Amino acid sequence: MMDVLLQKMEVYARQHQVPIINAGGREVFRQVLRQKRPHRILEIGTAIGYSALLAVSEGAADAEVITLELDAERAALAAAYIDRSPYAGRIHLRLGDAGVLLPQLPTGFDFVFMDAAKGQYPDYWRKIQPLLSPEAIVAADNVLFRGYVRGADKPPRRYKTIVKRLREYLALVQAAPGFVTDIYENGDGLAVSRRIHV
Repeated sequence: MMDVLLQKMEVYARQHQVPIINAGGREVFRQVLRQKRPHRILEIGTAIGYSALLAVSEGAADAEVITLELDAERAALAAAYIDRSPYAGRIHLRLGDAGVLLPQLPTGFDFVFMDAAKGQYPDYWRKIQPLLSPEAIVAADNVLFRGYVRGADKPPRRYKTIVKRLREYLALVQAAPGFVTDIYENGDGLAVSRRIHV
């Protein structure tokens, strides 16, 4: 049942240019979830609910997700898809600006997935720190942004701020005490930061 629903969502996303985690990044995302089997998941950027459903289905048997979405139309569509899944009672969608919502959330998340406004990643990183469990994993999608973040080509003017902020994000996570970060080039770049005991 879940496979059919996810396939329908993939088709919708393709047809309507909705950004969901692409096939390359998706495989790494699923592998990390299977290894971690998180219980409490936070997602920043719901879109149509695709990665929230992936995360809860690959998480622990009691996994719960809080997912944040700024766009009311997308949130309504996500809620409709989530309601058609077996996980409707375990995914809690909150509408609003993540920068405002994050400080209001409970603590103890063992997995966080960022896939929202790329220019806000450094701010999100700082705001999630008090919410993380001792062995949390933070995954951020699109960190290589069309090859511009690490590439030699200058980004078009409209992407300059995004690329600058993503470079700042990668520098932040790679220098963060108590974290080890791997950057997977699959898809558009997935940064996986694992909290370790120091």
